[in-house]
Amino acid sequence: MDAKAPETPSALDVRCYSGAAISPWLDDLARLRIAVFRDWPYLYDGDADYEAQYLQTYLQSPRSIVVLAFDGDQVVGASTGMPLAAESRTFLEAFDGVSVDPQEVFYCGESVLLPQYRGRGIGHRFFDEREAHARSYGDYAWTAFCAVDREAGHPRRPAFHRGNEAFWSKRGYRPRPELQAHLTWREVGGAVADHSLTFWLRPLERTR
Repeated sequence: MDAKAPETPSALDVRCYSGAAISPWLDDLARLRIAVFRDWPYLYDGDADYEAQYLQTYLQSPRSIVVLAFDGDQVVGASTGMPLAAESRTFLEAFDGVSVDPQEVFYCGESVLLPQYRGRGIGHRFFDEREAHARSYGDYAWTAFCAVDREAGHPRRPAFHRGNEAFWSKRGYRPRPELQAHLTWREVGGAVADHSLTFWLRPLERTR
């Protein structure tokens, strides 16, 4: 009997929502953030109350976007974006005294995808959709995100961990060490700690 051919993964359905239309998906977004950010490098011990408060910001900004990846009816990945000017003061303070105007920056928040769905191009799709959304307004000069800083010798770094730096660089993003945000969260199995995050920026072509 011939061996059975390996099953081809089903294509994921990617949909975009903006402003108040994000509301029905907040629980899914919180669930994914807590699950994915629990792993290295964030080691985030998720807090449902904090998630509920934080995610309200996306409902309040009419220019926000959430890109969702569906496997059937299940949300398996999510990516967010909003004007940096609508973000908290914690993020805006990073731009004090620098030449980049926060009003011209569209902030790409998180991209979270369950491990079994990675390596299928969804990460690129998440960036494509958010960059296109920002470009459609015609008044942003940059897209940006920030990533947590971890020392090379951190005791909890997985032995064979591969970071996303090469992927981000291929997308045209460059780290800006002078742009630093500081956030506090509880780590898995540890205490509440302050964390530094470095911004990565990419010039955004204007459409008008």
